[in-house]
Amino acid sequence: MYNDRLYLTPQEILEKEFKIDARGYRPQEVDKFLDMVIRDYTEYASIVRKLEKDVKDLTEDNIKLKQEIRRLKEINTSNETPSRSANNLDLLKRISQLEKVVYGNNE
Repeated sequence: MYNDRLYLTPQEILEKEFKIDARGYRPQEVDKFLDMVIRDYTEYASIVRKLEKDVKDLTEDNIKLKQEIRRLKEINTSNETPSRSANNLDLLKRISQLEKVVYGNNE
């Protein structure tokens, strides 16, 4: 993903040779600094790979959860109508029995 935007690999940094002029830098200092750059660059690449894996895993989890939500909504809508009508029927029966008791129509 990010590899196409990076110019150097840690190995390329390690193998880089500089020309030395009369007034050039001290090779030991340059090597020491480049070793730090390589270490940071390697760690950075490792972090990027881990984060890319985390994004992939979380995206897959998100897709699964969305599918589960859709499935539960479908189950809920299919179960909602019969249970409401059954509850309403039970309530009407109870009201009818209460009316019979209150009004004295025990038939």
